[in-house]
Amino acid sequence: FSLQFNNKPRVNKPYYPRKALLCYQLTPQNGSTPTRGHLKNKKEDHAEIRFINEIKSMGLDETQCYQVTCYLTWSPCPSCAGELVDFIKAHRHLNLRIFASRLYYHWRPNYQEGLLLLCGSQVPVEVMGLPEFTDCWENFVDHKEPPSFNPSEKLKELDKNSQAIKRRLERIKSRSVDVLENGLRSLQLGPVT
Repeated sequence: FSLQFNNKPRVNKPYYPRKALLCYQLTPQNGSTPTRGHLKNKKEDHAEIRFINEIKSMGLDETQCYQVTCYLTWSPCPSCAGELVDFIKAHRHLNLRIFASRLYYHWRPNYQEGLLLLCGSQVPVEVMGLPEFTDCWENFVDHKEPPSFNPSEKLKELDKNSQAIKRRLERIKSRSVDVLENGLRSLQLGPVT
């Protein structure tokens, strides 16, 4: 958690690879117990594609509504954004929210358009703040051994770092009208309906 959800702009020495992790909580609206899981990128599939496949394999009751919250170490790439949109459009009984610790290649236009595609398709993408980091820490981290850091301080540090990332995402979202009117051409997903 401390290393992978670290949202500092640069990693300090000793350097380590920042992996793509996805933690999800699926909550039925009938009040049943939530289902939680976590996935990471594999060579052949991104965590988001593995998430889609895992949800499909659950055989969820399509007459029941579900709230799905995902915490990601990186925001989705354009390809995964398109796959998530297609998945949600085909599964209207799912209400998906995405929270990312960091924005992946946020300066590249096609990555920005992927984020805008999600937001324009009723899949809110937000930057993790203190409530999301705390929820992720409490519900997805194995607490069998004491951490090598003070969790309260680490959560506050992550929240502080997220302020600049949130501003960056808001600047990207402010472009949404222009991008959506242009049909998100660089993603080659066709016109937005």
